[in-house]
Amino acid sequence: MGREDRQKQGMSCERLERIGHFVDDNYIAPGKLAGALTQVWRRGELALSSVLGLADRERQVPLAEDSIFRIYSMTKPVTSVAVMMLVEECKIALDDPVSKYIAAWEKLGVYAGGFMESFQTRSPARPMLVVDLLRHTSGLTYAFQQNTNVDAAYRKLKVGELPPEGTLEEMIEKLATLPLEFSPGEAWNYSVSTDVLGYLVGKVSGMPFEVFLKERIFDPLGMADTAFHVPEEKVSRFCACYAAGPLASKAASEQGLTLMDDARTSRYLRQPAFVSGGAGLVSTAADYMRFARMLLQGGELDGVRLLSPKTLALMTANHLPGGLDLPRVSRSMYTEATYEGVGFGLGFGTTMAPAATLLPGSAGDFFWGGAASTFFWVDPREDLIVLFLTQLLPSSAYALRRQLRTLVYSAITESGA
Repeated sequence: MGREDRQKQGMSCERLERIGHFVDDNYIAPGKLAGALTQVWRRGELALSSVLGLADRERQVPLAEDSIFRIYSMTKPVTSVAVMMLVEECKIALDDPVSKYIAAWEKLGVYAGGFMESFQTRSPARPMLVVDLLRHTSGLTYAFQQNTNVDAAYRKLKVGELPPEGTLEEMIEKLATLPLEFSPGEAWNYSVSTDVLGYLVGKVSGMPFEVFLKERIFDPLGMADTAFHVPEEKVSRFCACYAAGPLASKAASEQGLTLMDDARTSRYLRQPAFVSGGAGLVSTAADYMRFARMLLQGGELDGVRLLSPKTLALMTANHLPGGLDLPRVSRSMYTEATYEGVGFGLGFGTTMAPAATLLPGSAGDFFWGGAASTFFWVDPREDLIVLFLTQLLPSSAYALRRQLRTLVYSAITESGA
């Protein structure tokens, strides 16, 4: 076979095949992952689709291309796109104070001492703005951070936990009683900010948040399997979710995995009371790839335009204070990545300086992942999308995301730069 026959969209076929072999040999065969789906999209075509292992280990159900996954925080880019659609319509602005839409938040203070029953606060240097929610500079936090007295109060009130309790509206009310970790705009802290954005979408659009996503994003893009729950007719395609490391119980199997959420009894089989714009969606490879292709193409796919290319350029620029990268302004590192050379935009991480990351990539590529080790990135310079789906908590269990970047970029033979 000639050399030209072993190239696909400017990528080496042998090196693309190496990706599946690596995942199988190092993660599926040793039992570190039950199953994994990897897709590489380049130059308008699917260059790789690797489907390995099981969707449900207990029932020995093979993983399939149409398997349904919990995407957790890969919900955040979807919610952020919804917000920016409303920004384009001038129904909300990035520099609007959040209190314009949540009046009870007008007097939120910044933590200055004490515990939940006796918090001492000070006035913030400026109000929280909508842009702070998009870039996680709001001063809000997550219950799982376990760093401060404020996140301890989140745990006590069950704010921002997985699975979420109560309703989104109840969370908004509880947050009105808690101090901020810092004055908005001063630092980056991964938080319930995107859940708050979902609340704002519902309030500004005049329709329930989940309805807005379905009517304005999912249906137009043909994302038929993306939703906040799995209907009965699709349960056979739903993956089980597993845990490793500290999250796994002492009764973990010899394969090193503990079943955390059975696909046949999961809470995802019911409509949720709490509609989480930060972590609530399930999706498939085909659906999320369509969403990512829309992003790659500047907000349009198959004649459906959700956003302007200029809006996408704004979203994928670094918006961190002072133009710094995450390690310089972050109050919370939460995955295996160090994020040197990485900034944060309006819903995505974005690569500022590839050399600082010690990984191949491009300035301006953007990405995010989910708690169950799912991950995607879009590289406009290389006309590239990579999507990795599995179901393993926590996402920091293995360095697979970094390894996947190395494997994919190593397969490129014709650079688009």
